[in-house]
Amino acid sequence: MAAAFQTRSEHRCHGGRMGFYSHASAETGTEMRFSVFVPPQAERGPVPAVYFLAGLTCTEETFMIKAGAQRLAAEHGLVLVAPDTSPRGLGLPGEDDDWDFGTGAGFYLNAAAEPWAPHYRMFAYVNEELPTLIEAGFPVQAGRRGIMGHSMGGHGALVISLREPARWASVSAFAPISNPVAVPWGEKAFGNYLGPDRAAWAEWDASALMRRQPRQDAILVDQGTEDQFLTVQLRPEALEEAAASSGQKLTLRRQQGYDHSYWFIQTFMADHMAWHARALLGA
Repeated sequence: MAAAFQTRSEHRCHGGRMGFYSHASAETGTEMRFSVFVPPQAERGPVPAVYFLAGLTCTEETFMIKAGAQRLAAEHGLVLVAPDTSPRGLGLPGEDDDWDFGTGAGFYLNAAAEPWAPHYRMFAYVNEELPTLIEAGFPVQAGRRGIMGHSMGGHGALVISLREPARWASVSAFAPISNPVAVPWGEKAFGNYLGPDRAAWAEWDASALMRRQPRQDAILVDQGTEDQFLTVQLRPEALEEAAASSGQKLTLRRQQGYDHSYWFIQTFMADHMAWHARALLGA
């Protein structure tokens, strides 16, 4: 029986294995790439996994190369999984015209408008298809999953975990797009992917979801005070207002002097990995 995925490269890393892979996705109808770090503890048996969703223009390699998370995952005994940020190579009209829409900007939703609907199904891909593949092909405990992300990926992590709380045991985010229905990045993406009905957009907005259906556990969010996108695109105060309204437990930390970069993510990655380890391992 042929493997469900193809190995592009594998490397020894912090006593474990860092790998880059691809597979034919039923959800997107394209080849999708993903990366997986397997810690040394997995040699003794399956361990939980934490999924990281990257931001605009990123790929499945960005987090693994820039965040410095493998050492921490090896210490805790957690698998790391990072998908690509969109389908690629479809040749759809306008798909490659802008850096903040189309290729590299899937926004982790299921598109409803043409020509995006058949392929831009990153919510279904991350929530269902990829975990099924990972749990069948890697030493990962079925159903023991955490999710985190940055910027567009922070939006994705929050939305996916709020919509599907039973599937995700822990969630955190770095500088998420907290209220996409009210900011330029979100309006552009949602208007194209979902169509003109703004009422339907709320199903993919973390602040709107949090007001209506909070998680039972706490959420961790870090936001840099010198983030160049803070006021116009990110709006963390919308999350705070939603949490106050619904009773959602939210730890939102404003980190003085930090910007939107992976230097910011590196600095606080240890806190986020420990957050997920406590939920997934009781550590």
